[in-house]
Amino acid sequence: MSIKVIKEFSDKAKTEPELKEKLKACLKIRELITLAKEVGFDIDEVLLYPPNEPQFTEDQLSEKLVKALLRA
Repeated sequence: MSIKVIKEFSDKAKTEPELKEKLKACLKIRELITLAKEVGFDIDEVLLYPPNEPQFTEDQLSEKLVKALLRA
């Protein structure tokens, strides 16, 4: 598993409005991981956090996840 999987999930959410809304509604990391699995992506939680390069943008995530994953 790699960060590439996270990037692919992020890219898919950018192109599918329904998935984008579901991702934005996630308030916890576990919810994000579960959503990713539902659409075929197996994400390792450790790879989501800094110092890894962020794979999501602020407009893709809930405010809570922006703080956790982007350190904004």
